[in-house]
Amino acid sequence: MSEPQDHGKDHGSTRKLPVVEKTGDAELGQSSSASAYEPVAGTAGGGHRFWSARQIPAGVVALLLLVAAGLLLYDLVAVRADRPAMHWRRALAHRLAQQPLDSPWVLAGASVIVLLGVWLLVLAVTPGLRQVLPMRPTHDDLRAGLHRDAAATVLRDRALEVSGVRSVRVRMGRRRAEVRAVSHFRDLDEVRADLDTALADAVRDLGLHRHPALSVHVRRADRKR
Repeated sequence: MSEPQDHGKDHGSTRKLPVVEKTGDAELGQSSSASAYEPVAGTAGGGHRFWSARQIPAGVVALLLLVAAGLLLYDLVAVRADRPAMHWRRALAHRLAQQPLDSPWVLAGASVIVLLGVWLLVLAVTPGLRQVLPMRPTHDDLRAGLHRDAAATVLRDRALEVSGVRSVRVRMGRRRAEVRAVSHFRDLDEVRADLDTALADAVRDLGLHRHPALSVHVRRADRKR
């Protein structure tokens, strides 16, 4: 999931120089940096998130509505055919007629219904699929996305290629990628600088519509006693 890049030109993006944060490196055995990237301009609509089908909530709501509508329709047909209404409907109507509106049970039931309605509205107006990162479109009629785990795997593999890196953990978010590496030889600042360079190229090669901010932390491997 990468695109060839022209390293001579940055295609309208601006890369800010890493900001080095040193806090007692000699004592803590750590080195960290943070690199930020401006979003790369793409075609219109290319940065929009993908919408989730929400099959499970839609299926549950549709099933509940179907069952409720079927019961009510059956009861109405039975009443029209001069048969008594179903016991549960008569008991429910009788109980609701005797229940005051300020009863805790009525308020609790109304609160649950309101919260359920708000949850359904949120599902209806939000895209979902937070794990899929929109990629920079190359055609107007084609959209692509990259899963966060796949992007984290690419960054981890690229970081492991740096000399002196023993292990890497990558936490990929929508706007930030946090990389924590363990080095067992070489100077920590040198390893961190090489990681900044390698990961900056890796982030650009991902082809994302919006380059996430990059945070790199390097520490010395624990000595075995």
